[in-house]
Amino acid sequence: QVQLVESGGGLVQPGGSLRLSCAASGSIRSINGMAWYRQAPGKQRELVAGIISGGSTNYADSVKGRFTFSRDNAKNTVYLQMNSLKPEDTAVYYCNAVIQSWGLSGVNAYWGQGTQVTVSS
Repeated sequence: QVQLVESGGGLVQPGGSLRLSCAASGSIRSINGMAWYRQAPGKQRELVAGIISGGSTNYADSVKGRFTFSRDNAKNTVYLQMNSLKPEDTAVYYCNAVIQSWGLSGVNAYWGQGTQVTVSS
């Protein structure tokens, strides 16, 4: 069993900052990649930032220079530091991880439950 636990969402004023975290736990053999996605009302889910093992971080154009993706491999945790937040950043943010589990063949993609980020004055 693999679980992704997210935290850090909430209400913030424009120009403010927020940090999201996502910790993976359970029967994990290896984590091949982790990422943050978001979905605003009426819009499709989009990739915000992500990384694969041994690769570089990719950011959506809309968040470059404002958001920073980081990871703590020892804790199987990733973070999304969000600065200079705009109302357009309002969305449900989801953690995604591609994980190879003990007892299962191949890899599977897991999703967190989502955390609401609202940017409003």
